[in-house]
Amino acid sequence: MREFFQRFVGLLVILVVLAAVAVLVWGVDLSHPESIWQPERLTLAGAWTVMYNAELPPPRVLGIALATAIAFVLIVVITERTVSRRYRRTPLEVVKRSLAPKAIMARSRGVFAGEITVTVLIPAHNEEASLPATLASLRLQERVPDRVIVVADNCTDDTVGVARRSGAEVFETQGNTHKKGGALNQVLARELPHMGDNDTVLVMDADTQLSPGFLATAVQRFTADRALMAVGGLFRGEAGHGVLGQFQRNEYFRYQREIERREGRVFVLTGTGTVFRSVALREVANARGSSIPGNLGEVYDTFALTEDNELTIAIKSLGGLMVSPRECQVTTELMPTWRMLWAQRLRWQRGALENLGAYGVTPQTVRYWAQQIAIGYGVFALFAYFALMFLMIAAMDTWVWFPFWLGIGLVFAVERVVTVWRGGWRARALAVLVFPELVYDCFLNLAFLKGVFEISLGRVPTWKHVEHRSERSTSAIEQEAR
Repeated sequence: MREFFQRFVGLLVILVVLAAVAVLVWGVDLSHPESIWQPERLTLAGAWTVMYNAELPPPRVLGIALATAIAFVLIVVITERTVSRRYRRTPLEVVKRSLAPKAIMARSRGVFAGEITVTVLIPAHNEEASLPATLASLRLQERVPDRVIVVADNCTDDTVGVARRSGAEVFETQGNTHKKGGALNQVLARELPHMGDNDTVLVMDADTQLSPGFLATAVQRFTADRALMAVGGLFRGEAGHGVLGQFQRNEYFRYQREIERREGRVFVLTGTGTVFRSVALREVANARGSSIPGNLGEVYDTFALTEDNELTIAIKSLGGLMVSPRECQVTTELMPTWRMLWAQRLRWQRGALENLGAYGVTPQTVRYWAQQIAIGYGVFALFAYFALMFLMIAAMDTWVWFPFWLGIGLVFAVERVVTVWRGGWRARALAVLVFPELVYDCFLNLAFLKGVFEISLGRVPTWKHVEHRSERSTSAIEQEAR
């Protein structure tokens, strides 16, 4: 069954989306819409005549759309809650899921594994420009890490020298051909055997800065709940990069807000900054090749394009609990050009689909399947919206207003502004315009489509490392943190 999903995951998403579209078309067809409608005329101030159509969409169409949406949400929510309850309460899951809270609590009852320690791993390939700011943010932590290890992977610049001059330890990979995942596997193979259950590992990117309270919050969460396996960060974009940068920051603000509203229940443990309990990483390595994909003994699946998403699913599949508190903020670099953004999102999309193909349909992956299907349906809806707008403009001699849809559009605009409010006036100004962000969404949707069709056609994915040129000095980071 797993091999089936790996090969046909893209086709499966396409078929489910088409089925959802067919249900909507069926609902429209049953409504028997009028073939001809006559708009009303209204004269404003005795000079301006406008035309409008006050007809509402057929109740049957609205009912089908609403019922489908509610059913979709209920399936995801009920599945998530059921899985969570089973991991905490059901003895069967203790046997099947080694990281289930009930299993962890049973193994650690009456055992003191020591105080929480934090070892930081920073995988870096030619990151001499961005690394100083990253290390500066660690020195400014309210709870400073116990160790900082820069994992220098096939570097040809002064990454090693920068790390050592900053007081960090350096681990240089040997013969690694598996990029970030392979580099981390090498250093974890050395470090994990010597770690106790209360020793934790922070994995963070070399182009990322942590908020000052990040580690203090993570340590507090691990201390309060010994069944907690990972504490992830909520990422936000750095300043700059013009309108393209603002598009990305708005996107990240909305993601942060969604996770906060879910009380930290996270979709993906971000590679920009996540703290793992060492026992979680050991159990993942031991389960590779049997209950979860990958090679036995390796924490990261080096065949996965998006190693962070894959590791999240792996820990969830073993029953592990994870959270992303609002206090754990990370600032990461943004893609400065459309071409780089395209490459990034295409890799994310291909990786997400390949991870689903590797794990299949399980209670732990239902939400991820639902996300992919929802994105696919959103692609259809957004492009259909623009197509219908174009056809109406091209076919009519004068503009006709539709009060119902204007009302829906106003609600949508308010939602867009409210969800990026904390981003300041620039974020709000871009959001209230609505259409620029819809065009940005179209761009991301095209990357989704390309990823789906590439995986359906069996094309081999490739990606290249992006060498960063940080515009922010170490002193600027320190000043910002203060």
